[in-house]
Amino acid sequence: MAQPKKLFAKDIITPADVPAEAKESYIRNFLAMTRNTGRLMLFAGDQKIEHLNDDFYGTIKEHGSEKRIPSDDADPEHLFRIASKGAIGAFATQLGLIAKYGPSYRDVNYIVKINSRSHLVGVGQAEPVSSSLVELEDVLALRRSSGLNIVGVGYTVYVGSDKESSMLAEAGRLATKAHQNGLLAIFWMYPRGKAVPNEKDPHIVAGAAGVGACLGADFVKVNYPKVNEGSTAEAFREAVLAAGSRTGLITAGGSLKPAREFLHETWEQINVSGCRGNATGRNIHQKPLDEAVRLCNAISAIIFAGKDVAFALKVYEGTEQCLV
Repeated sequence: MAQPKKLFAKDIITPADVPAEAKESYIRNFLAMTRNTGRLMLFAGDQKIEHLNDDFYGTIKEHGSEKRIPSDDADPEHLFRIASKGAIGAFATQLGLIAKYGPSYRDVNYIVKINSRSHLVGVGQAEPVSSSLVELEDVLALRRSSGLNIVGVGYTVYVGSDKESSMLAEAGRLATKAHQNGLLAIFWMYPRGKAVPNEKDPHIVAGAAGVGACLGADFVKVNYPKVNEGSTAEAFREAVLAAGSRTGLITAGGSLKPAREFLHETWEQINVSGCRGNATGRNIHQKPLDEAVRLCNAISAIIFAGKDVAFALKVYEGTEQCLV
């Protein structure tokens, strides 16, 4: 596949709610986090709240057997080391962690995850809801005081929850305020709740993608759907179309997979489905630092450089260099 066309400031269509005085900042942030491609490799590090310590300590299943999570992952700073050394577009995590560790990792583009919830309360116990942990004003204050490369904000909406109205309202306001300050908005759009029969149904996933576009998101993150018959990559095109040409659709990386399988899936999502990248967490950080960085670079070789799976595997194995 050909390398994505390099974008310049003149190529970026800014939303109309970005005022003239914030336009330059918005374009600069967009080009920085997409590495001038319009695609996004988002390193997701918001699981310290979302999944508590399940993702960072103990055992996980890999290749059908159990293995221990590397000791590197127990320390939150592992996430920042990966973000600094790996070829990523941006690193998404909560403001508290960015405030503590960000000053030591100034070369990273940061997305502040505004809301989060733990996984302890299941859908069978209560409808999912995730409220803001901080306000946009807190993000802007951190950006001013620290000088860190805060390029955007992230927010999760559980479409289908009976609490969805509060999250939709918060997300809509957040997108508008972010744009007014030259920041991008990335929304995690997850169909979830008792009213949702199958949260990975391609049609429901596509609906959630369209909602994210309506809220003003610049990028929408969704779970990759599952199908009983046919190609998942083909079915995922519905979601890409629903998001539209001016909202980039990216996929959640999900639970740990073999590197070859993960990279092949990533290639299909971009080259068959037409999505604009992915947001990967566990598949990256549940590895020792050197291996985690190599997987970052392999993913980015596909997303940013348009390389095939064979080349990306060589990057992961350390026999090729990442070209982004």
